[in-house]
Amino acid sequence: MDFELPDDLVALQDVARRFAADNIAPHARQWDREADIPRDLIKKLAEVGFLGIFIPTEFGGSGLGDLAAAVIMEEIARQCGATALMLDAHGALCCAALLIGANEEQRAKYFPPLASGEYLGAWALSESGCGSDAAALQCKAELDGDSWVLNGEKMWITNGHYAGVYVVMAKTTPEGGPKGISAFIVERDTPGFEIGPKEDKMGMRGSDTVGLTFDNARIPKENLCGELNHGFIDSMKVLERGRITISAMSVGLARGALEEALAYSKERVAFRKPIFEQQSVQFKLADMAMEVDAARLLTHRAGILSDAGKPCNIPASMAKLYSSEIATRACMEAIQIHGAMGYTKEVPVERLMRDAKLCEIGEGSSEIQRMVIARHLLEL
Repeated sequence: MDFELPDDLVALQDVARRFAADNIAPHARQWDREADIPRDLIKKLAEVGFLGIFIPTEFGGSGLGDLAAAVIMEEIARQCGATALMLDAHGALCCAALLIGANEEQRAKYFPPLASGEYLGAWALSESGCGSDAAALQCKAELDGDSWVLNGEKMWITNGHYAGVYVVMAKTTPEGGPKGISAFIVERDTPGFEIGPKEDKMGMRGSDTVGLTFDNARIPKENLCGELNHGFIDSMKVLERGRITISAMSVGLARGALEEALAYSKERVAFRKPIFEQQSVQFKLADMAMEVDAARLLTHRAGILSDAGKPCNIPASMAKLYSSEIATRACMEAIQIHGAMGYTKEVPVERLMRDAKLCEIGEGSSEIQRMVIARHLLEL
């Protein structure tokens, strides 16, 4: 059993780390304050292949797997959770949904612009009454001649403000429950499709989050993504992959909190010595370091299993649950170590904390992950 990354992923890690340090770290505070990430960053992400992580090479993508995605995501999130979330929704949700459900013609049409940054991708599942209970969605699609007609609303859609292509879940057989849901590819300029205003969020502020409305929006018949009434099953596969990247995002945020707190503890002098020499501070840092390592190992295990085509639903849930909760805890401890300074926007830790909290909620809350894991235990 080898716990070290292979050489190619070590090189990829270095590329991601330098990219984040040069292109993201200097601007993260401004993007948080302005609640916007500039569009030129999307082009830069495309140039280094990060928009095409899950897109096959024949369509202009990087053709990488889940472990590689986790490596990249940790480095991006270390500097800016909002940028990592934007990348996650584009790759692990939208592109992964297309990878799972799209036919070859759809892949050839949409993957190249998604990989090049011409399009940003979004995935639309959640609704006002349908978050954790994904099967309860009310958005519906009815076949009318050569078109599907979509009606309904979506909420909390990451990248929804800027995306060029959306994978949207809708009921196609209302009486079918989870077995009556299908996925559709919707382009931005579709008549009857409206994009709502950006949500004013606590954290992940640079990443745009909006509601979507469909009012007799006509979608070409050929834009059905995957088999009819197979959308819920495919969505569960998408979320499985998304939990691995959310877990890696959490590791990056937690690592950022640890590194910022460690650096500050060496500089801040109290009672004539650096506060790092206080045992109470050392214990906090030791716990943070231990938990970051454990979270990373859980994340990498889930990624390795997924890349090998082995079942990883439970490992992904465990990784996402543990990593997201230790990220929030690490950020809170980092603020405590910074003292009053940590409660200001002069240092990154308060932003990291606000960003980290979302990881306990998005793509399956901590409560849902515990339910998934517990149900698995009943089957043993």
